[in-house]
Amino acid sequence: MRRPISLALTAAIVAAPGFAALPAHAAPAHAASAAPVHGQARATARTPAGPASAESASAGRVSAGSVSAGSVSAGPCRPGQRANLRGRDFTRGARLPDDLRCADLTGATLDGQELVQKDLTGAILRDASLKEANLTQVTLKYADLRGADLTEADLGQVKGDHADLRNAILVDAEAGQAEFPYADLSGAKLTRAELTQVEFTSAKLVGADLTESTPGQLKARKADFTRASLREAPLTQANLRNAVFVDADLTEAEFTMAELAGADFTGATVEKASFTMADDADLTGAKGAPTGVEVPTPPPTERSSGDEASEDGPSAAGTPEEGGGVSVGLVMVVLSAVGLAVTVVAWGVSAQRRTRRNARFALMRRGAEEDITRLGEEVDRLDYEFQISGRGGMTADQDWRQALDAYEAAKNALVMARREQDLHVVARAVQDGRNALGRLRGRVR
Repeated sequence: MRRPISLALTAAIVAAPGFAALPAHAAPAHAASAAPVHGQARATARTPAGPASAESASAGRVSAGSVSAGSVSAGPCRPGQRANLRGRDFTRGARLPDDLRCADLTGATLDGQELVQKDLTGAILRDASLKEANLTQVTLKYADLRGADLTEADLGQVKGDHADLRNAILVDAEAGQAEFPYADLSGAKLTRAELTQVEFTSAKLVGADLTESTPGQLKARKADFTRASLREAPLTQANLRNAVFVDADLTEAEFTMAELAGADFTGATVEKASFTMADDADLTGAKGAPTGVEVPTPPPTERSSGDEASEDGPSAAGTPEEGGGVSVGLVMVVLSAVGLAVTVVAWGVSAQRRTRRNARFALMRRGAEEDITRLGEEVDRLDYEFQISGRGGMTADQDWRQALDAYEAAKNALVMARREQDLHVVARAVQDGRNALGRLRGRVR
């Protein structure tokens, strides 16, 4: 009797006057357009319901809840949330809305626009023009930038998780410390792009063009560079563990001190590429003559054990009767020699690692020092422009002070640096200074 009682109780709850349908935001899209049907269903529910109708009502509630949960998890944008800005030209005085989250900017013109720290999560910027736009610290998570033109745009510290940049143009773009984990940049053009410390973890760059780009200290673990062009790209100190370079063009690329454990170079062209002090580089299947490492050659075909046995004839080991017992002294000498050899090898490996670590730190420190010098030159150049243009008052601007503070912080951090991790603080300070100067230039422009 339990089943009829539970069904009757369910029917009573559905038929109760206080019972209401799901709220509008939780109901499926097709349910909203069928309001009369809901009214009929509610009126019918007030009449006595049998077990079959009660089960149907209960199943309907579960189904509606499942659809609602699926629509929420599908993405960051809800239907009807997008602001329609398709094809708009914002270079002629038109003002951008403050809220650009999930906005539809398909084909829009945003050349030279100041978008610093804007939230463009889920926005559609397909085929949009953002030449020389300032997107410093912009959030582009799940954004659609397929075919967008970002030539000479500033993308410093952008957060572009899961962004779609297929066939986008980022020629000469500045993207220092940008984050593009799980993003799709297949077919994108990143020629001469500044990609220092950019994160491409598990990103897809199939067929991308990174010729003459500067991806120093790149974080691209498990990234897919299949058929990508990285000619002359300096991938020094990059984390490329388990990355895929199948059929990629790596001619004259620089992999000095890069982490390459598990990386796949099958079919890749590595002519004159440098792998000096690279960790765990395995170029099996690669083409060309690199430096710093050798391309493995197929091992010679081994003869079968049967052939060897037939040639050798009877075992040459001898029989117990041919020789006497093994001397205990000889065994001790052999064991001592083996122990000494193991000790020497371990010491040699440790010394080699220490030498490699010191060389890596020296190279990183020299690069950090050059970055600080370039930042100082940018500060001096902008100060000179202010003086000759009569804008001396701009040196009291907050961003100007922030750039000077970042410059001093970078110099102090370099003096105190003793480990590779300490140099990351220097790089972060330099990038903060560049971002402040970029914002200041944008306002002056």
